[in-house]
Amino acid sequence: MSFLIPAAYADTAAAGPAGSGFEWVFLIGFLVIFYLMIWRPQAKRAKEHKNLLGGLQKGDEVVTSGGIAGKVSKVADDFVVIEVSDTVELKFQKQAIAATLPKGTLKAI
Repeated sequence: MSFLIPAAYADTAAAGPAGSGFEWVFLIGFLVIFYLMIWRPQAKRAKEHKNLLGGLQKGDEVVTSGGIAGKVSKVADDFVVIEVSDTVELKFQKQAIAATLPKGTLKAI
């Protein structure tokens, strides 16, 4: 069958590309972009949330991650009791607090 397809013989072994170190530039550039766009903003948000939770006190108006708004009535180590209305109090983990609201926001709603 060799008369239908001519045989192709390889020439001498080709040398690999010269390592110029240019590929390291892409790797370092990728790491810098990863740090600036993902790692640093996430660490900043985590630090702000930790400060928010550490500064919670009775009387603060907060919103939970589930969207429930209320006034803090008790603060413990890991839990917070939030007064949603005059007769309803709910207990949440501190981590569930998403944000604090300015004073008087709940009355305006």
